[in-house]
Amino acid sequence: MSERGFSLFFCRYFSCVFLLWKGCFYRVIRPDRFTKHPAATFSNTAETAWKKYYLLFWLVYLVHTKYPEILAMRVKPIVLQIVFCLGLTQCNQINKAEKENKALSQLKTDAAVSCTSIGLVPEDSVLFMQNGGADFSPTLINHVRENANIRGMVWIPGGEFSMGGVNPVGMHDGGKQAMNDARPVHRVQVRGFYMDESEVTNREFAAFVKATGYVTIAEQKPSAAEFPDVREADLVAGSIVFTPAATTDLNDSYRWWRYVQGASWKHPLGPDSDLKGKENYPVVHIAWDDANAYAKWAGKRLPTEAEWEFAARGGKAGEMYTWGNQFKPDGKWMANIYQGKFPGNDEGKDGFPGIAPVEQFPPNPYGLYDMAGNVWEWCSDWYRPDYYEKLSGEGVVSNPTGPDSSYDPSEPGAKKKVQRGGSFLCTDQYCTRYMLGTRGKGEYRSASNHVGFRCVKDIAAGSRSVKL
Repeated sequence: MSERGFSLFFCRYFSCVFLLWKGCFYRVIRPDRFTKHPAATFSNTAETAWKKYYLLFWLVYLVHTKYPEILAMRVKPIVLQIVFCLGLTQCNQINKAEKENKALSQLKTDAAVSCTSIGLVPEDSVLFMQNGGADFSPTLINHVRENANIRGMVWIPGGEFSMGGVNPVGMHDGGKQAMNDARPVHRVQVRGFYMDESEVTNREFAAFVKATGYVTIAEQKPSAAEFPDVREADLVAGSIVFTPAATTDLNDSYRWWRYVQGASWKHPLGPDSDLKGKENYPVVHIAWDDANAYAKWAGKRLPTEAEWEFAARGGKAGEMYTWGNQFKPDGKWMANIYQGKFPGNDEGKDGFPGIAPVEQFPPNPYGLYDMAGNVWEWCSDWYRPDYYEKLSGEGVVSNPTGPDSSYDPSEPGAKKKVQRGGSFLCTDQYCTRYMLGTRGKGEYRSASNHVGFRCVKDIAAGSRSVKL
């Protein structure tokens, strides 16, 4: 092959390889790497570097096709050497930029994601009762009722109940490791309280913002003190958004979670989205501090984990779901969860691909909607995986409020609060924490588009209760 022929072959070969790599790998295999916001995994800086590299090779191509007389100057080897060296430099720049730009996205994603492993599956219902149901004693309901009628809230009488998840002896699909933090089952007493019948909606949160001017954490630029390893240019306001992805690797949550600049409660899927027609949907992208601020403004508070589970069980004991032990009684969907191949295709067989408006599924026996699925709900308690083990040795515990501090061995430096109920992303393939007794957790200053909240309210001083 002649010198000129070799050069043309080399340039054309490289161009084809480059285009195939960019088109197939980055748009099909790893579409997440093509995100354009500054905090994306594959940054604008890296993209620009590859464009420069590509253009340099095409420059060589043009020289050899349009100006062959340059060949006589015997400069081709020099040009190719220069281009090759520049290419290596650009590759190093890409790796450096990718590493730096990944920091905020990864940190935020790790902190916000609640589900990390498979739980129990619906087919385990019988085994659940056979092997774990004996751990639960009957719930004892307080024999008082409150006369007040608070709009949008229901009265939860309180009482004594068995709290936690079972030891899934004989169960498959990783149930044992999935619920270690929800064991052992232990006895708890809670006093009566009012609870929001549904999750706080966009309409309700908008009223709070209008009245107070409150700015959520997702709308604020992260500080360098919080993220010292992140470049200043990448410290942008935003939140974590679920993005469907074609993958079989369920151990890499970065495939379907993105830190999106401009995502917030007003723009749940990013800056180009809005709340039009979604006023009755649960508000999302709410960090714990945001939920707590709303609760105080409304004259309420966030529920303790014990209150939340007591309310979710609806006066029953040891049942698998808020509605009973059958996953789909009479073939009816009872909660907004994920159907289809996770995380690429939510088929929406329950009527809602993705998040749903509140109160679309039957309430539990106390009249509470969406205590399973739709969005995770913040509790007031700090998270520790060993907290239940500590409580189990103290007999019947009255009105527990959680540990004094947070600790998660998977992220020792993160301060996490408990989340309950699961979300529209819960699936048999990945996370089944819509089941009663299971727990979630999240860094208290992080948010995502599958986390919301509801509030509780204490009995007013001097209110009258009557014996039943």
